[in-house]
Amino acid sequence: MNRSIKKVAVLGSGIMGSRIACHFANIGVEVLLLDIVPKELNAAEQAKGLTLEHPAVRNRIVNDAFQNTLKASPAALYSAKFASRVKLGNFDDNLAEIKNYDWVLEAIVERLDIKRSLFEKVDALRKPGTLITSNTSGIPIHLMSEGRSDDFQKHFCGTHFFNPPRYLKLFEVIPGPQTDKSILDFLMHYGDLYLGKTTVLCKDTPGFIANRLGIHALVETIRVAAEMGLTVEEVDKLTGPVVGRPKSGTFRLSDVVGLDTTVNVCNNLVQMQHDESRAAFELPPIMAKLMENKWLGDKTGQGFYKKSKDEKGKTLILALDLQTLEYKPSVKVKFETLEKTKAIDDLKKRFGILLKGTDKAGEFYRRTFASGFRYASNRIPEISDELYRIDQAICAGFGWEMGLFTTWDAIGVKNMVGIMESLQLNPATWVYEMLEAGNESFYKVQDGKKLYYDIPSKSYKAIPGQESFIILENKSQNIIWKNAGASIYDLGDGIAGVEFHSKMNTFGAEVVEGLNRAYAIAEKDFRGLVVGNDSNEAFSAGANLAMLFMFAIEQEYDEINLMIAQFQQTMMRARYSSIPVVTAAHSLALGGGCELNLHSDKVVAHAETYMGLVELGVGLIPAGGGTKEMALRCSDLYQTGDPELNILQTAFMNIAQAKVSTSAQEAVEMNYIKADRDQIVLNRSRLIAEAKQAAVDLAENGYTQPKHRTDIKVQGKTGLALFKAGIGSMRMANYISDHDAKIADKLAYVICGGDLSYPQNVTEQYLLDLEREAFLSLTGEKKTLERIQGLLTGGKPPRN
Repeated sequence: MNRSIKKVAVLGSGIMGSRIACHFANIGVEVLLLDIVPKELNAAEQAKGLTLEHPAVRNRIVNDAFQNTLKASPAALYSAKFASRVKLGNFDDNLAEIKNYDWVLEAIVERLDIKRSLFEKVDALRKPGTLITSNTSGIPIHLMSEGRSDDFQKHFCGTHFFNPPRYLKLFEVIPGPQTDKSILDFLMHYGDLYLGKTTVLCKDTPGFIANRLGIHALVETIRVAAEMGLTVEEVDKLTGPVVGRPKSGTFRLSDVVGLDTTVNVCNNLVQMQHDESRAAFELPPIMAKLMENKWLGDKTGQGFYKKSKDEKGKTLILALDLQTLEYKPSVKVKFETLEKTKAIDDLKKRFGILLKGTDKAGEFYRRTFASGFRYASNRIPEISDELYRIDQAICAGFGWEMGLFTTWDAIGVKNMVGIMESLQLNPATWVYEMLEAGNESFYKVQDGKKLYYDIPSKSYKAIPGQESFIILENKSQNIIWKNAGASIYDLGDGIAGVEFHSKMNTFGAEVVEGLNRAYAIAEKDFRGLVVGNDSNEAFSAGANLAMLFMFAIEQEYDEINLMIAQFQQTMMRARYSSIPVVTAAHSLALGGGCELNLHSDKVVAHAETYMGLVELGVGLIPAGGGTKEMALRCSDLYQTGDPELNILQTAFMNIAQAKVSTSAQEAVEMNYIKADRDQIVLNRSRLIAEAKQAAVDLAENGYTQPKHRTDIKVQGKTGLALFKAGIGSMRMANYISDHDAKIADKLAYVICGGDLSYPQNVTEQYLLDLEREAFLSLTGEKKTLERIQGLLTGGKPPRN
């Protein structure tokens, strides 16, 4: 049957249930969120004279949970207005409404008896064919569906989101014994395309895939750290970005998740009889002690870390001493081995150095990696028949940049086996068989496709689903031009692509050269151009300020003027090339990265795109066409009778406050992404492929080169008077400094079109010239240079 999901009922409004409800609301689905009815009044309800029958009381649990979710950071919703898509209720009064819903998703407490009791009621109320799934993180799926109707069991399975559901990509689909294959196929597709997830088909085994491997890694890390006498800060440094994992590291992540959650999973996994390493899930003494003290992490105010105040009221971060269980001020960490990898940006090239370390860091990596690789190799075929599913799950569920087998490849399979043998942590037999057959890696790229080693057939097979994605890393044979800062690809179907390689994909001389070369090559030999990359960090964090700072210190203002003019022209070419230019925006798109998107013919943005014109933070104004473009976009919004100054003021404040969108949807609301032209993609992996298709569509629909705009309505002195009054008031109230006021005055001057005596139309070039002049003048300001220097040296500009 053709199945569509328009309405979803989420049963259980706890941390997971409320956030799952919000993510369905994010994608436009109507949601019913239910929870239990309170059994007694609280003090506030008693004071109001309410009874247990009052609607506010009956829905108190779900109301409170949902409101707490709306207040939480990071935000669960793409836009606060999406909260209206969620209807709240309770199991007693509203459960019967599930008959009108396409999917019923259970997310209540992790107790089998309670889940089975609820499913009995759901079975009686649902309409035939309704999807029924559980978000359980560990209870066997087959136990939950016992005794239910045939239609229920046919449409029932596990759908395990990871917290927070909006941000973590993993969506584990776990079949029950009677689940219809068409249901699994639908959920795998829906999770990928509509929920934006990495969907992984799992077996109904304890912990499924991600928690089984991830919790093993976490507990082993804690055990090894205690044995080696490593500090909490040292371990978090060793297990953070240096190895491609979240900056929280191991112990900070445990505090965020909650130690009790980890312990509950461990207590379930340690009972496994068929796992040769089940003893690894026995709680290390330190974890048992923290549980006894109820030091569970953020939820109890202390765990491995604790916040405190010094005598001046300044916040201090204290770290737990694993030996004495006392809290001490957190200290910076330094290892000789880590120092050797500082200049190595390529993650794959770091591992060889890390594993050879002769200090504690090297020993830590050898022990923990060997244990993790051994465990992963022994889990095939128990938890998965294919090794790539294990890597997909651990990356998407725990935010690792590289999975276990990918990391093993980077180290060298044979080399790592030698290390494992020296530690008496030998891998599974199939790894030896793979090496003996002359196969030296778990993955390889062939004809632009990534292949994995298939254990049963002892051959390499293509990872399925790649036809929907374009992974530039796999397209090296398609590079037609490159320099140190950029590569230009033939993406097929007459579309070229350009990828940046600088740190955070910032715009330096090589990147600007690469982008201009891409325009030229695409105009000559292709019918469209896509600007994008595979980075997890940034589409582009803006201009590389180092060269600007050097020129400014040397007072080379002619060089700065030329550099700004060239950058403006580069941005403008995105709009005025003879071929369509599509930008594939994601994660950070700041400053110049935002300006490039503002000027492209179409933005295809990942839902998690954080876009903004942030130059005022370093004492400058947007001068790559950003200020001009916002004046232009405001002009296009002006209609007879509309409050033009209000529209302009909103744009001004977004720039003046260096506001960054918290999602692509908010970038739409900020007028950086156009709802009627641009596109938002939920699945990051599909982004470049979708951008390429957008370029094809523009070309095939008869793309014509636009004309430069000469009809931009600016407000002149009318707008300037408004902004100057506001700037003056903020300065008098000490909300901003004198230098902040000076920068804001420059911004107001440009976005209003200068001190024209009345509102009138101007050209793009007129506004670009104003931008450049204002930017140039600010580079001569000492306090601007202090801000730039602060960013370049310490990561944070001073508020001078």
